[in-house]
Amino acid sequence: MVTTTTATTDTTATFHERDHLYLGGRWEDADGRGGVSEVVEAATEQVMGRVPQAGSSDVDRAVAAARAAFPAWSQTPVGERAELLSAMGAGLATRTDEIATLVSREVGTPKNLSVLIHAGLPMLTLAHAAELVASYPFEAEAFPSLVVREPVGVVAAIIPWNYPVHQAVAKVAWALAAGSTVVLKPSEVAPLSAFVLAEIAEGAGLPAGVLNVVTGPGRVVGDALVAHTAVDMVSFTGSTNVGRRVGAVAARSVKRVALELGGKSANVILDDAPLDQAVPDGVAKCFLNAGQTCSALTRMLVPRAALAEVEALAAEAAATYVPGDPFAPETTLGPLASLAQRDRVRAAIRRAVDEGATLVTGGPSAPEGLSRGYFVRPTVFSGVTPEMAIARKEVFGPVLAILAYDSEDEAVDMANDSDYGLSGGVWSGDPERALAVARRLRTGQVEINGAMFNPRAPFGGYKQSGNGRELGAAGLEEFLETKAIQR
Repeated sequence: MVTTTTATTDTTATFHERDHLYLGGRWEDADGRGGVSEVVEAATEQVMGRVPQAGSSDVDRAVAAARAAFPAWSQTPVGERAELLSAMGAGLATRTDEIATLVSREVGTPKNLSVLIHAGLPMLTLAHAAELVASYPFEAEAFPSLVVREPVGVVAAIIPWNYPVHQAVAKVAWALAAGSTVVLKPSEVAPLSAFVLAEIAEGAGLPAGVLNVVTGPGRVVGDALVAHTAVDMVSFTGSTNVGRRVGAVAARSVKRVALELGGKSANVILDDAPLDQAVPDGVAKCFLNAGQTCSALTRMLVPRAALAEVEALAAEAAATYVPGDPFAPETTLGPLASLAQRDRVRAAIRRAVDEGATLVTGGPSAPEGLSRGYFVRPTVFSGVTPEMAIARKEVFGPVLAILAYDSEDEAVDMANDSDYGLSGGVWSGDPERALAVARRLRTGQVEINGAMFNPRAPFGGYKQSGNGRELGAAGLEEFLETKAIQR
């Protein structure tokens, strides 16, 4: 039986009423036709805030503000841009607890993890962007030509709900570092932290119009941004299905598109791996943020001879995840972010059972004592075969699929047999063997023997996991155009 903690409503919790958009350096009324969106707390199912729904005229105002700010911002010395990014990082640091609390309520991440991930990771990204851009070679000789890297222009940054601050900063920091201006559209599920980010930018002294924030449904606000002829680039993170639509709409005006989409990442545990380390680490890499992570290692590939031992270790590891109130210190697994997401994950669990997968632990019912809140049991399946939906489709919940293989080559083939290619893992007692297998995986990132996510390294995927890269020098270059000047 899975231990749980009771999800309770904090009677002192702030109700967040946001009634303005951030346009051109000012807090402006929305045009009034879009109405408002209610923000629901994941653990209690109670409304915790409201934000305005922008209309098409608001999108026009945001894009016009970014367009007007671009000439001056693009010519701002790199050192000044770096100083402003550093100032934003310092401003974010002063609001760490506020941001962590906000995202824990919106998304459901346990508060202690929110401090590290939802607040801490964006601070590292801002610091790295400031450091890297100060030394980046924006000009190079290719005799007799001068090759110049210049900002792409106005960027529409459209982000998801699972890591709302990190995903925003992963786009905004690098676009601003490059000299581009931004219109940021957060998810309507978790929009509140975007307003905090705008306040931080304003307090840091970012010039008017360099960053603008509009909120509202993707089908209205997102589509208007993607189709807007004055937007030079769209940077989108979200589902593969929506990414296809973004790419199609953006193609009408042939604007640049960067897409960070879904994943079904394989964790290849080789026959010489220390299972007592590899399996618990693999469960943790699957269950992080309640599995609401595009790069989660959701397929664990193990030697067939070790299958029974892996099942026992995975069940033992899953039992350490305690669902409950994100603000209770004993909670290690928060709720999913929305009712729709919870229902999708539970449906995926039921389908896996129907298709013949072996339920090792967990299941589709609510965790005991948690009838309220968008909770899902930490779930492990074994006996999974490559054609099952649980092995092929992104679930986006705390659900691990264990698949057995008979040889190293088969393991690599199974890992690569996916529409996605975002992340992956390899475990081996021999680091060189692990590296050799990692080189064979068709995926944008691979971690060896439990290595951690590196925010200084490029992030992005192969195949239907998208195109383009975020973070690091590659992330900066996504927001740059290349010009050759013949002399």
